[in-house]
Amino acid sequence: MVIAGLVLAGLAALVHVYIFYMESIVWTSERARRTFGTGSVEEAAAQKALAFNQGFYNLFLAIAVLLGIVIFPTGGAAIGATLVFTGTGSMVAASLVLLLSSPDKAGAALKQGVIPALAVIALAIGLAL
Repeated sequence: MVIAGLVLAGLAALVHVYIFYMESIVWTSERARRTFGTGSVEEAAAQKALAFNQGFYNLFLAIAVLLGIVIFPTGGAAIGATLVFTGTGSMVAASLVLLLSSPDKAGAALKQGVIPALAVIALAIGLAL
């Protein structure tokens, strides 16, 4: 179950790296505007600084998770698990904030939060056994 938790955490990290890319690198592109519902290029441009910053939050969460995954099997299980739980737990919390503050974005909240939630559950069960 630990391996399943780490694999799910890795997938969650990859999703958040992609979110970073969309928010910080290609925010004003048609695909990013369609994905995030920002509408016009002008509207996206007005939000660009905020999206850029938000993207880095997602990247830093992904880095923490990936670092935890690397450290976990190399003799640092406690440190690795702590990093994975911190990163994935923050991803879940952010998805809940999105869901509660913008119920119309439930689909995005689920895409952002289900995989890390499953990672937390699987890793917790695996470590408890």
